[in-house]
Amino acid sequence: TKALQQFIDDMFETMDEEEGIGLAAPQVSRSQQIIVMACKGEGGFPQTVLINPSIVYYGPNQVEMWEGGLSVDGLRGKVTRPSMVKVRALDRHGAVLELDATGLFAVCIQHEVDHLIGKVFLDRMTDLSTLTQLDEFDQYWRQEHATVI
Repeated sequence: TKALQQFIDDMFETMDEEEGIGLAAPQVSRSQQIIVMACKGEGGFPQTVLINPSIVYYGPNQVEMWEGGLSVDGLRGKVTRPSMVKVRALDRHGAVLELDATGLFAVCIQHEVDHLIGKVFLDRMTDLSTLTQLDEFDQYWRQEHATVI
């Protein structure tokens, strides 16, 4: 519908304003299974909309990345997740979408799907020693050239 398309556009606008690379509808007080994502630059991924997403396969290899976001604003922490996933969803026009994602794209999908089931990155952290406030992250950890979800 026109209203759904406007909501998706508004989600992308909110994500961009917050300098994020992903946003799930529950983060903006909508109880819908919608995710928007985009990350420009090297290692990035194209603008993506996933409606009713389901991760149908997790790769065997793991990757550790810094995560943070609107739901726990001002905090960052390292999370280990599978480095590859296969996802089934609908795109913004209702067409069936099946994609394989690796690296940052795969981690972002997992991070955003977690929001759809009421989880945040803190729930996935196995070592809380890296949990840090944003100011401390910038001062002590940023030199790692960390990508943050």
